Amino acid sequence: MLDIAEELNRWVEQGRDFAVATVVAVGGSAPREPGAALAVDADGTVIGSVSGGCVEGAVYELCGQVLEDGEPVLERFGYSDDDAFAVGLSCGGVIDILVAPVRAGDPVRPVVTAALAAAAGGQTAALARIVSGPAELVGRALVVRPEGAYDGGSEGAHDGGYEGGYDGGFGAHPELDRTVAAEAGAFLDAGRTGTLEISEQGSRCGAPLTVLVESSVPPPRMIVFGAIDFSSALVRVGKFLNYHVTLCDARPVFATKARFPEADEIVVEWPHRYLERTEVDARTVLCVLTHDAKFDVPLLELALRLPVAYVGAMGSRRTHLERMERLREVGVAELELARLRSPIGLDLGARTPEETALSIAAEIVADRRGGSGVSLTGAHTPIHHDGTSVPTGRIGSVA
Repeated sequence: MLDIAEELNRWVEQGRDFAVATVVAVGGSAPREPGAALAVDADGTVIGSVSGGCVEGAVYELCGQVLEDGEPVLERFGYSDDDAFAVGLSCGGVIDILVAPVRAGDPVRPVVTAALAAAAGGQTAALARIVSGPAELVGRALVVRPEGAYDGGSEGAHDGGYEGGYDGGFGAHPELDRTVAAEAGAFLDAGRTGTLEISEQGSRCGAPLTVLVESSVPPPRMIVFGAIDFSSALVRVGKFLNYHVTLCDARPVFATKARFPEADEIVVEWPHRYLERTEVDARTVLCVLTHDAKFDVPLLELALRLPVAYVGAMGSRRTHLERMERLREVGVAELELARLRSPIGLDLGARTPEETALSIAAEIVADRRGGSGVSLTGAHTPIHHDGTSVPTGRIGSVA
């Protein structure tokens, strides 16, 4: 539900009761990923989506039912060959959806409220909810924060968490609180949303559990080096993909807000010096469009040694070969050079800045999602590469 946190946080501030349907797991060619949510308030207002339209009507009705009776429901929707008119996914996939009430007076409401406030405020937090197990535990939740702090457990807040001492979490199961908080913390560190299975022994509550962990982390960074027309288009595409985009160039006459209005920040500094001092992580993408050896070489020498998701550099094939030789001359190892995506982007036949930006963005997405970059027409590769499967095995199993 954290994908619609801003809207839901406003509903909470307005005192509305609502029910939230959240995708727990998917199988096959399902249109939405785990964590995608649809919410319905007591007046019938709806926000969000769980399937791109395939089962929205049925889920809307289910939200109304859950909001009225106060009991969470885990429902599976899938394609039916026997009944073409059955509610299901026309794409042939399978989707599990948890529908849970968030009403005034419910023990879980303060926990959900804390998670929504954190996500809406751009803070790092995870919401862990039991989606299957003993009836009295289904729908219960914890908010897990960085460095092991968690809110809403059976013993109140822990290690700097919420100080209100509200009754949430998993009831009188402090060991389960700690187990789930530790596992959800690992999901949060990776910025991952998905399910984990906890065995009967690990749960300490007499039954195995399935827990949905939704992580909310600040947007990943895209740093674009070089204030050229291609960069302007890439900045726009980066924002469309929900990156926090920084434009960096050493030339103040070109690196201006007027030329790059969509950039979150503009830095006038030598690229390698800025990269030395700024924070990057495993989700950061670096796009080098400077196209000038005096900028490229010191920048790439550093970039290829950083633990980032993607490093790409613009240039012709001749420029690429010359750049590789210069990088070898300054001591960049072959394994480090193998990380460089150059010439940058996928082969789309791009010519304009906008087409080139699309080419670069397509390569970043394919690299992130494990895609091949080939046309889906006639291919036998899966359309979706990283969905959390409807239980065919265990993910993050806890003994």
